[in-house]
Amino acid sequence: MIHKSPFPEVEIPEITLTDFVLRHAERLADQPALVDGPSGRTMTYAELSGAIRSFAGGLQARGFAPGDVVAIMAPNVPEYAVVFHGTAYAGGIVTTVNPTYTAGEVKHQLKDSNAKLLVTISLFADVAKEAAEGTNVEEIFTLDESDLSPASSLFGQPLAAQVERKIDDLVALPYSSGTTGLSKGVMLTHHNLVANLAQCEALMPVDDGETVLSFLPFFHIYGMQVLMNGALAQGGKVVTMPRFDLEQFLTLCQDHKIKRGFVVPPVVLALAKHPLVDNFDLSSLESLFSGAAPLGAELASEASERLGCEVVQGYGMTELSPVSHSTPKGHYKPGTIGLLIPNTECRVVDPETGADLGQDEDGEIWVRGPQVMPGYLNNEEATKTTIDDDGWLHTGDIGHIDADGHFTIVDRLKELIKYKGFQVPPAELEALLVTHPAVADAAVIGIPDDEAGELPKGFITLKPGAEASEDDIKSFVASEVATYKQLRLVEFIDEIPKSASGKILRRMLRDQG
Repeated sequence: MIHKSPFPEVEIPEITLTDFVLRHAERLADQPALVDGPSGRTMTYAELSGAIRSFAGGLQARGFAPGDVVAIMAPNVPEYAVVFHGTAYAGGIVTTVNPTYTAGEVKHQLKDSNAKLLVTISLFADVAKEAAEGTNVEEIFTLDESDLSPASSLFGQPLAAQVERKIDDLVALPYSSGTTGLSKGVMLTHHNLVANLAQCEALMPVDDGETVLSFLPFFHIYGMQVLMNGALAQGGKVVTMPRFDLEQFLTLCQDHKIKRGFVVPPVVLALAKHPLVDNFDLSSLESLFSGAAPLGAELASEASERLGCEVVQGYGMTELSPVSHSTPKGHYKPGTIGLLIPNTECRVVDPETGADLGQDEDGEIWVRGPQVMPGYLNNEEATKTTIDDDGWLHTGDIGHIDADGHFTIVDRLKELIKYKGFQVPPAELEALLVTHPAVADAAVIGIPDDEAGELPKGFITLKPGAEASEDDIKSFVASEVATYKQLRLVEFIDEIPKSASGKILRRMLRDQG
């Protein structure tokens, strides 16, 4: 049973990514393209276009060849877009590195991607130097002052045109951490990324000059595509934040009159509950768009009521460039990830039997469309287990479709807790737990047990000054869910460990058990 998007198909331009992103640059030459949030430093579209071409020319002059790889390990600053697209314009491939990685994790990515150059900032210089040892990285450059080569030395005579590349050539290599093992290089082509930008534009249009606040890291596919590339390709103004700080986020939302906030569930949680929010005028907000991890309907409703705007969800993954489902204006339905975006097909499949499932039946979500990656770099086995012979990408997420065509994600296939043969979705319990008046944040994992298989265990962070006992938490959950979903163990901790994109780091919780 193949589900198709309810929206008309869109035409996907057969051009390279940077040409698509810069398509309005000449028309908007004097308009701001990128603004450094903390300082207000501004780069116009003309300056952005010129810097990209100059960076590409400098790379070419030093022998950088089509298909060579530049690694960038930096926070969100305007120059990130210059390095990213300058590399692409020179015919290269960009591998985006998480700056919070250890030197060992960075080294794995540098080796696996065969990066030739590494661009970073002085704060990460020591990690960069340690990581680059024993790799094919020829030189490390920093965007600010350090004892390493300045990135300014990479600029040269501007290239007049994009170095010739086929649309099916690789342009980006973000790495996906997965739930086990070393991170995998997700191969994304010019066509993948341009297709997804065109698909998303049809449902989430950005007005000329509309400000998009970007604290979501550009190394992560959500920040890279939905915010940096998506906003620039439509003539928006991207205001960058090097890291998330609630007060700075609220200040910039207020000062720039942000209409749409692109966030992750932990930020929705803060906007729903933190007292600091009351000190700011957020009346310009029309919607909050949450992605990267499941968001409970109750929490979305609480944030929506406080802010006076819609709080909606979308869905995607790095391997999907990244979006497959979205909630356009007027299509909000509580708890769902929205509808299939144009040019996209979906199936809901029983992970045990491979049979297609019907309406409201939970199964693994499979996706097919032009945004599906060709595969994982240097990992044919992982590619074969993820993309089948018919082009369906098996997401590993469990969910269902309802009568209105809206999809709901229940949990990760690999994260479902097996309690006495029953499947317990952690995300459902987490969404419930944060509605408790004393709970600031929560995570749930399965603990091995000889009799039950696994026991659901909750890790709880309490609000400042709030009190709750283990029995209080257990009783609260027990009053809301079926017997097999109840928490068997509870532990109070200071902070729930999360990735930069807002996903709960369950492995860390399992390690402390």
